[in-house]
Amino acid sequence: MQTGDIAPAFSLPDQNGNIISSADLAGKKIILYFYPKDNTPGCTRQACAFAGLFEEFKKRDIVVIGISKDSVESHRKFAEKHALPFILLADPELQAIKAYGVWQEKKLYGKVSMGVVRTTFIINEKGMIEKIMPKVKPDTNAAEILAAL
Repeated sequence: MQTGDIAPAFSLPDQNGNIISSADLAGKKIILYFYPKDNTPGCTRQACAFAGLFEEFKKRDIVVIGISKDSVESHRKFAEKHALPFILLADPELQAIKAYGVWQEKKLYGKVSMGVVRTTFIINEKGMIEKIMPKVKPDTNAAEILAAL
């Protein structure tokens, strides 16, 4: 994926079990952030940072969506526990995760495994990728996006 590409389409269940499709969001700017796992320290900090700035995104008519391979139930609990006001999409089959190229080899303590690399995409109103932010820092990602906009 690179800037200027048409963003891959997706159709996945949210934390409430409702199917959210990229086609339903046509004409809106979207912040699509991929993260490894619900309720882990970095992912929780990142989600809470987005929640803290959610009203700023909402004022600008920007849709915020988090995607991980966790289940709908896991997302529901995560959203409730941290009062997350935005959409969390469950992608256990890795459809969007692989389409956006964020399923990659990772090294942790010398062990190599496959996993989601924390990446954020800004998708414009025409469905094109406006900006790609690879390997973002959980604490500053939301603020960096607002600054870039």
